[in-house]
Amino acid sequence: MVHQPLSFWIIFTCGHTHTPKMPSYTVTVATGSQWFAGTDDYIYITLVGTEGCSERSLLDKPLYNDFERGAVDSYDVNVSEDLGELEVVKLEKNKYWVQDDWYCKYVTVKTPSGDYVEFPCFRWLVDDKEVVLRDGRARLPQDDKTRLAKQHRRKELETRQKTYRWKEWQPGIPMSIDANKHSELPRDIQFDSEKGVDFVLNYTKAIENLCVNQFMHMFQSSWRDLGDFEAIFVRIKNTISEYVMQHWKEDFMFGYQYLNGCNPVIIRKCSKLPEKFPVTHEMVEDCLERDLTLEQEIQAGNIYIADYEILEGITANSTDPCTPQHIAASIVLLYKNVQNKVMPLAIQLGQTPGEDSPIFLPSDGQYDWMLAKIWARSSDFHTHQTVTHLLRTHLISEVFGIAMFRQLPCVHPVYKLILPHVRFTIAINTKAREQLICESGIFDKANGTGGGGHVEMIQRAMKSFTYKSLCFPDEIKARGVESQEELPFYFYRDDGNAVWEAIKSFVSDVVGIYYDSDEKVQKDEEIQAFVKDVCSFGMQDFDTCEFPKSLKTRNELIQYLTAIIFTSSAQHAAVNFGQYDWCSWIPNSPSTMRKPPPSKKGVADVQLIIDSLPDRGRSCWHLGAVWALSQFQENEVYLGMYTDEHFIEKPVKDAMKAFRKRLADITSTIKRRNEGKKLPYYYLSPDKIPCSVAV
Repeated sequence: MVHQPLSFWIIFTCGHTHTPKMPSYTVTVATGSQWFAGTDDYIYITLVGTEGCSERSLLDKPLYNDFERGAVDSYDVNVSEDLGELEVVKLEKNKYWVQDDWYCKYVTVKTPSGDYVEFPCFRWLVDDKEVVLRDGRARLPQDDKTRLAKQHRRKELETRQKTYRWKEWQPGIPMSIDANKHSELPRDIQFDSEKGVDFVLNYTKAIENLCVNQFMHMFQSSWRDLGDFEAIFVRIKNTISEYVMQHWKEDFMFGYQYLNGCNPVIIRKCSKLPEKFPVTHEMVEDCLERDLTLEQEIQAGNIYIADYEILEGITANSTDPCTPQHIAASIVLLYKNVQNKVMPLAIQLGQTPGEDSPIFLPSDGQYDWMLAKIWARSSDFHTHQTVTHLLRTHLISEVFGIAMFRQLPCVHPVYKLILPHVRFTIAINTKAREQLICESGIFDKANGTGGGGHVEMIQRAMKSFTYKSLCFPDEIKARGVESQEELPFYFYRDDGNAVWEAIKSFVSDVVGIYYDSDEKVQKDEEIQAFVKDVCSFGMQDFDTCEFPKSLKTRNELIQYLTAIIFTSSAQHAAVNFGQYDWCSWIPNSPSTMRKPPPSKKGVADVQLIIDSLPDRGRSCWHLGAVWALSQFQENEVYLGMYTDEHFIEKPVKDAMKAFRKRLADITSTIKRRNEGKKLPYYYLSPDKIPCSVAV
């Protein structure tokens, strides 16, 4: 984010003959309020206008400590002639004693005529470097006419492209930032110091706070019975997690999670039973409530399916040879009954039918059916963690963020629009690659797909991952679950549609301010480069992804930007912050299974279930993980909040105000709906949706 000097042009511009002294400019400089934002280094400023520039001026108040954290300091800068219209200000930081980084929020300049010009900064000045700021008006590249403006734009992107480089973390998955550790990232995208994001530390604290560290010394020992899992629920105060603990064995709870649990993206309408899942009417007729055959129920739209085919052949975690771990590529048939509840109808724990892969039914023995459901929930957990959560929110948001920094200068309206939605995303992903999903990382300690299986899953998921699947209404329609009449109580769909439309309306307002025609979109070389960078580099030009390489209309741009903002805010919130609610009761979402799936009926009992579920140590790691991942950060920035004012134009501020009003209305609607519910759904309530993927 730090720019190379525009020395040649500034010197050229500033080469003038001295004239009688003109009235001074008043410069106001705001320092950030985060930890260590202040500096004791020397700060210099140069004002550059269309007619000339000021001398390089030291900003200093004798006997006064300038640039303290949270400070707003004002200075007079004397000039020898009229500078004309201010184009840029140049800030320089030079070492006083030791290098002392400084975070500048903004610079405001009061001209001799009394006008105020705002120069947003919101970035760090590190070492003996400088930053050159444009005034806060957003401009498309074709709007810049002066040589200085065009050069500033070009220099900024040249520097950024050297700083933000693509790197392949693993083959066949989206590209990431070229940094091995969080400390190697550009200062502007690192976490604030007080955030203290450290997976090892946070998980350890979570385990201590939940009072489960007492079980860690018995790492590989089994629990005694199902009730014994309550021992690690000692600190639970959460209404939903307690309800899950009490009702997890019931079929309605199993089915409900496909609609409103933390992985509500798997269920799809079944229009025809796949040959690999040969469920017959005779198998399930006792569960059907409408005097229809299974085929008729399918035709009536009452049958749904969840297929975990992506897990077929995935390598199970073998990092601990003493404790074999197992994975199942389950298939689940679901039935919407006359009460509009979604209930499990049949479960097959593999993709190949046969004698060794029986179809489990509600009419089977109690423990056979219970174990089959536990296996299906384990399949769901793996798919959620690796595909729904990691790939489809974290990794894709990082792609958008890197491409944004590489191709869009700070003055571009789209940069200003999406910057809040990539806040800390590259940092959290880098930290995850450093500690969580790396070889021998925390992921390997508890998860059945650790040790490399999670990478295999992402590689496989990329073969069916498309741009349209990021467009919420299209994704819902593709699964055949768009109708409220056919599938009521699908709050994820209903709230998601409301938030999507609110975001789209806001994006449409902003796009309309800067693009008055489709032609302007086509001629915006920076937005076209951004879109191409996402597809050709970030997504590695995978044939199946269908990401656009160019945008031709305003509507296409609106859809694209809406997908970016929704994915990084609402979609992540929907699949992240419910993890403790739905996954903390271990039998409901096992992170691994220690016995292979049953190959016949009639063999399951309580002991087999206990022996199959995670041992004490892995249960504790799992609980600490879902606790830590479900916590909101201190000073969280939620959807509709714009703490950094990158836009200064009134029309955009009016659009933001209207956006907040729409979001507040959605929040109120959700709050009213949730009143009195034993299972409230609030993950897509805008007041609980952070702006970005930051945890």
